[in-house]
Amino acid sequence: MMSEEGDFIKLNKWLLPLSWIYGAVVGIRNMLFDNGVLKSRSFNIPIISVGNITVGGSGKTPHAEYLIELLHKEFKVAVLSRGYKRKSHGYHLAKADTTMPQIGDEPYQMHQKFPDAYVAVDANRCHGVDRLTGDDATSDTQVIVLDDAFQHRYIKPGLNILLVDYHRLIVYDELLPVGRLRESKRGKDRADIVIVTKCPKDITPMGIRVLQRAMNLYPYQELYFTTMEQQPLKPLFKEGKPLEMSGLLPNVLLLSGIASPEQIMVDMKGKCTSITPMHFSDHHQYTKSDAEAINTQFKMMNKPAIIITTEKDATRLEHLPNLSAEVRQALYVQPIHVVFMQDDEERFNNRILSYVRENTTNGTVAVTADDIHREDNHAEPADNSDSAGDRPRTISF
Repeated sequence: MMSEEGDFIKLNKWLLPLSWIYGAVVGIRNMLFDNGVLKSRSFNIPIISVGNITVGGSGKTPHAEYLIELLHKEFKVAVLSRGYKRKSHGYHLAKADTTMPQIGDEPYQMHQKFPDAYVAVDANRCHGVDRLTGDDATSDTQVIVLDDAFQHRYIKPGLNILLVDYHRLIVYDELLPVGRLRESKRGKDRADIVIVTKCPKDITPMGIRVLQRAMNLYPYQELYFTTMEQQPLKPLFKEGKPLEMSGLLPNVLLLSGIASPEQIMVDMKGKCTSITPMHFSDHHQYTKSDAEAINTQFKMMNKPAIIITTEKDATRLEHLPNLSAEVRQALYVQPIHVVFMQDDEERFNNRILSYVRENTTNGTVAVTADDIHREDNHAEPADNSDSAGDRPRTISF
């Protein structure tokens, strides 16, 4: 049976006082941006931000990769990330010899997949955009994808895409540390496009309508639904052999260091003889002792058996020493691909391509009537609550 929306949400109600303090601080910051005390910069280049308002995975990297795949054949694309847990500092542009520790696992993954796109990291996103557009090496950049930048309000993107995990809808979640929200649910009002990610493939039209009602969006906001489609397994190491995908997989050691491994467990059920999970924290940097633990766990499993890991984990495992020959031969990567539901792929693609084409014609980002309407609708409710009150919203049926 498929999981229902919100089923991964666990709230720590006893931490509510801390949540109030956190919410007040974040609320003041957003108010300063909304009132122009803190400034958001616009740039004369199309910028698409992809992010969320929750801690943990909502599919940012696969959706950023979808955008790169869509755009890179027509435009020179640059991706800008902060490079979480990287070992370098300041601005760093990925090159052919760049290693994962220099830029972080997710930027490295995108750099490996799209070598013709510029991939840069900088904690100061405004400085990063200035470097991408101003440096001779990257001055031909035509569009920038900002990775995980929904809260980085010092940049005003031309398109703001908010990702919402189907299994952890923000409308049912709470602020940190009670829940996983980084800011109030009202933050979704800043989005131009909202995508409910990781939807079950068999979701019904009624299920879609329930989600549309729950998200309660403004008329200027577009709502999409995506699911993750698993691609054929690939051996991580050259010692590995191509895997026959027909029929049931053997016993699986599921190795992951990501924020939300639950969805992988759901997707793998029924596809293998048995699953042995081995989960680490998000962005976990694997060590020699971890390698020994993996070796031991795999040795204990009934054979035949294989190890399956994520693409993000693969960037941190490929140079890990001390993995046994047996493990290296049995270790496979599970690529995933974003699929739009309700035949909405063409509508989404046209929205993205039209925005970039229109705003690269004369090198400036146009201010549209929709932008003015959006600004008018962004006034906070008088009671400063999470309730939308009587403000007009749109529900699709």
